Amino acid sequence: MDGPMNTQDLTQLTATQARGLIRSGDITALDLTRACLGRIAARDDAVRAWITLNPQAEAEAAKITPDDTRPLAGIPVGVKDMIDTADMPTTHNSPLYGTNRPANDAPCVEILRAAGAIILGKTDTTEFAAAGRNAITGNPHDVTRTPGGSSSGSVAAVGDGQVPLALGTQTGGSTIRPASFCGDFALKPSWGLISTEGVKRYSVSFDTVGLIARSVADLSLLADVYALPPAPALHKGRLRIGITQTPFADLLEPETHDLFRNLPERLAPVADLMDFDLPDGFDVVDDLHRCVMFSEGASAMLNMARTRGALLHKDFHDRVEMKMGFTRRDHFEAYDKLAMLRIDLEQRLSDVDALIAPSAPGFAPVGRTPGNPVFNAPWTAMQVPVVNVPVAGLPLPLGISVIGKRAFDRQVLDVAARLAGCL
Repeated sequence: MDGPMNTQDLTQLTATQARGLIRSGDITALDLTRACLGRIAARDDAVRAWITLNPQAEAEAAKITPDDTRPLAGIPVGVKDMIDTADMPTTHNSPLYGTNRPANDAPCVEILRAAGAIILGKTDTTEFAAAGRNAITGNPHDVTRTPGGSSSGSVAAVGDGQVPLALGTQTGGSTIRPASFCGDFALKPSWGLISTEGVKRYSVSFDTVGLIARSVADLSLLADVYALPPAPALHKGRLRIGITQTPFADLLEPETHDLFRNLPERLAPVADLMDFDLPDGFDVVDDLHRCVMFSEGASAMLNMARTRGALLHKDFHDRVEMKMGFTRRDHFEAYDKLAMLRIDLEQRLSDVDALIAPSAPGFAPVGRTPGNPVFNAPWTAMQVPVVNVPVAGLPLPLGISVIGKRAFDRQVLDVAARLAGCL
């Protein structure tokens, strides 16, 4: 470094950059943590990304030394407030859990701490990451707009420079869509690769811990921390990329239509794009996803419906009472149909290096609603890895989804890294 960095510079570092500077002694973990806390203090009245901050964060950061070889030593991380932390409440943004103090960290948090991360605090979320109360968080690029949900606080905190990394979750589109709205890089890993123990369960077939960051390199760093499996090496030549606007293209906003028209030109330096034929029957995959999600959610919320009465939001009572239009028999038939679609999709993915699809209908809408997950839920239902890559040069953040085969998360990250340089 040519000279000391100011606080504003520190809040714009990626985790990878910050880790290198801590290792070299150019900054300390305490410098970085204080810069993040300062940014939160300056912006919290507007963005409101946090439910709880860790009062011990500075003391924990002060113990990190330059020779600490742990991969996240001294890096502040935000944790969605429906993931258990032993030293802070886990409220699920629900009045029913305002005093909930878990005895243990969720395994996904325990792994972060073992890697040396500083858990800076708990971020706001849609209630139980499902329905009910919306997060009060605003989009850092325009606080009249939603950051998206349900991982609202996590994506807003990263997008606003309040923290370099955060954990979210995705059951429908709760990591990828808000990352698109807030201009973040994000990975929805292949289902089952990161433990969801200690994470509020809603739909066990889909619930996935999501990773939110400022670069693909940061996501790759987290992939190492979470021991995501190796994948076949990506070839060095031009990429062969499938492209789809999904069967729901009529729901896309004009800005996304314009983006997809221009993608071949944007990506021409590194990739050849070709139309991708989705499996027959993919037009009902959103219905199948909702059938399974609502049915499993009914089981997950039954205990609270029986014991908390009117204190539990009406949304959850409606789901427990199966008012969403599905039967339990539909639920089991949906399992089988989704399994067949996964097999067909993966066979088709063998013909390309990755698939590109919209990450959201368009720019973040005004208000605090989570946003429409229709462009995310199909890939969640397919249990495949998805990376949101932000697109530069637009009036508001907007991203594309890079999709690959299950357990090929690292290959999808490699594709995303190559594409990101042109976006």
